[in-house]
Order: sequence, then C-alpha cells, then structure tokens
Amino acid sequence: MTDSPIQIVCQSCSTKNRLPKTKLGDKPVCGKCGKPVLSTRPIVGSDANFRRYTTDNGLPVVVDFWATWCGPCQQFAPIFEQVAGEMSTQACFLKLDTEQNQSTASGYNIRSIPTLMIFHHGKEVARLSGALPKAQFKQWLAQNLPSV
Repeated sequence: MTDSPIQIVCQSCSTKNRLPKTKLGDKPVCGKCGKPVLSTRPIVGSDANFRRYTTDNGLPVVVDFWATWCGPCQQFAPIFEQVAGEMSTQACFLKLDTEQNQSTASGYNIRSIPTLMIFHHGKEVARLSGALPKAQFKQWLAQNLPSV
C-alpha cells in the first residue's frame, strides 16, 4: 500500500478530507468537524448527498437500495450494518431508502429491492439484486470491490 493520499467524504458533515492511505486504520478525524471520517455504520443516503459520496470518495462505495416495507431488506439490514463495521477502511457503506429518494433510485433503474451496488470514482462497478447471507455478501464484496 502506497502512502499516496486518498479523498474521503466525512460521514458527519460531508466535507472532503484528503489523507494518506496508510492512515486509514488510524481512525482519522475530519479536518472541519473533528468527527471520525470513516463510518463504522452505514451512512444514510439521500437524493441530496448521493452523488457527493459516490463520486468524491476515494474508497469504493457499497450502496444498499432498500425500502421500509420490504421484508428481505429488513432481514438484510443487520448483515449490511455488521459488514460496514468490519470493512470501514476498505469501503464506504451507504443505505438509500428508495421510497424517500425516488429520483436517485429511478436514475439507477432500481426495479427490485434490495439491490446492492458498488461505485468507485462515480462509476458503477457491480450490481446485485436480492439479499444475501453474510458469508455470501462478504464473498461478493471480495470479488467485486476495487482495491484502493
């Protein structure tokens, strides 16, 4: 791993922070708000902040498109949250409620939920429809997450 800087969008205030890749494991804090830059829980995505997280982050962004009325979405939520905590230095995890954020959901042609997508530098690199058990979710991430 080189020490070249990586840009991370703060989970709390959405400020872009530039930090060396070797410091990702050191619990870096935001230069503006002083809160942790890396989120150990999924970030709540919205039509307003979605592009900021998916295009301005040096880390890949794993998005869970879901809805409150969706049973499989509710069953998958704790798995998504656990993996977000375990992999906070490898990817940013974001949940987007498709009912509250229909503009973004329709923009990405979300037809079934849950739909999981991985973005890196603003581009979609992987997509999967349906909930997964934790082991398969981690395997899918291992196969599809771009290395940073």
